[in-house]
Amino acid sequence: MYRDHTKTVQIGDRVIGGGNPILIQSMTNTRTEDVEATVAQIERLARAGCEIVRCTVPTMEAALALKEIRERITIPLVADIHFDYRMAIAAMENGADKIRINPGNIGSRERIKAVTDTARERNIPIRVGVNSGSLEKELIEKYHGVTAEGIVESALDKVKVIEDLGYDNLVVSIKSSDVMMCARAHELIADQTDHPLHVGITEAGTLFSGNIKSAVGLGLILSKGIGDTVRVSLTGDPVEEIKSAKLILRTLGLRKGGIEVVSCPTCGRTKIDLISLANQVETMAAEFPLDIKVAVMGCVVNGPGEAREADIGIAGGVGEGLLIRHGEVVKKLPEGELLDALRKELENWNHE
Repeated sequence: MYRDHTKTVQIGDRVIGGGNPILIQSMTNTRTEDVEATVAQIERLARAGCEIVRCTVPTMEAALALKEIRERITIPLVADIHFDYRMAIAAMENGADKIRINPGNIGSRERIKAVTDTARERNIPIRVGVNSGSLEKELIEKYHGVTAEGIVESALDKVKVIEDLGYDNLVVSIKSSDVMMCARAHELIADQTDHPLHVGITEAGTLFSGNIKSAVGLGLILSKGIGDTVRVSLTGDPVEEIKSAKLILRTLGLRKGGIEVVSCPTCGRTKIDLISLANQVETMAAEFPLDIKVAVMGCVVNGPGEAREADIGIAGGVGEGLLIRHGEVVKKLPEGELLDALRKELENWNHE
């Protein structure tokens, strides 16, 4: 399998590649210069399960802010640089555990060398990132449009620039908002490099469309054994990206742990506010590091039977519901007490 044979890369106190667990990333959407807001958001992300976080560094003020941000957080920090090579150097000098650059945007070979030299001195990995939207004109002409082959060639050209400078502590990222093109590009590049791959569908969209596109795209790529770290890119609260990434990895059998919440689609028999209840259960379940299945069912007709495969569940009735453990009814409760009863069960689960 591809990911079992990629090089290992250390990012802060975490390691990717070489068959290590796939790590989940996200990116802050606060102003990096605002240390308090950025740290607060990173702490929320870490609690949700984020394992590596990226911050944009568009200004020298942002680069300098990284020093305090890094001191106050518990997960590795990646600095995202787009054009100014001096920001990349300053970010590394101020504690970035990894930097993300597109060498094509950094400029001359001398500027790329200056960045690479600083990374080498500090043994800081460089993520070489290429997006289909920034593909070079000559590659678009060569392949008669934006193609998977063009994206791969662009990425490998940039990797070679840094390798030729004598540095190979690299992570490669190729992204496109075209799901099938993105999947094809990852298949191609996985055969041509042993650098670990950061996988994602860029500009995937809102919570609805972005989740569907990311699930399809990441599912196609990860299920082929490709990818060492992932980000689900969504327009919204970045905590949602972590929840989605965890579920995608768990669904693919690439991660264990965490409560799996299953719920029925509702029907005319549903007499309680199941949609609200299921969402509340899913949010609450994220707090517990349990490897169990929780069922939220809408009626007492099929609820107990449908919940039998779950470890614990609730099934609604008319203004009331049943608490079910391993398919057996534990007790009947008013609708308003179901969530609290389920929480108590989860809090005491390890003691059973």
